Amino acid sequence: MTKFLIFGLMLSLVISTSLIKNSTRDLDEQIYSIQENLLFLEDRFKDSKLEFDYLSSSEKLLEYQKLYFENALIKKTLSDLKILKVTDNGIITDELKILGNK
Repeated sequence: MTKFLIFGLMLSLVISTSLIKNSTRDLDEQIYSIQENLLFLEDRFKDSKLEFDYLSSSEKLLEYQKLYFENALIKKTLSDLKILKVTDNGIITDELKILGNK
């Protein structure tokens, strides 16, 4: 009788160990997947923050204009803007129509 009891106990321990091991492996895979996604999102966040920090400041934009373009950029009004269409017959320019101004 004790042999059956010990055999049953050993069998239940082996089965419970394999179940625990499988569930632990699944949890490890989920944790790894979440960590990889988190690293990817952190990289995208850092890139976006860097872009925002350097391009959102008007002082920085003026500094970049002076540094890279010197006097190549000139101010235009909306009436100076045109629509450029390239067709098979050539290039056509149209006036820019601004909606909402009445």
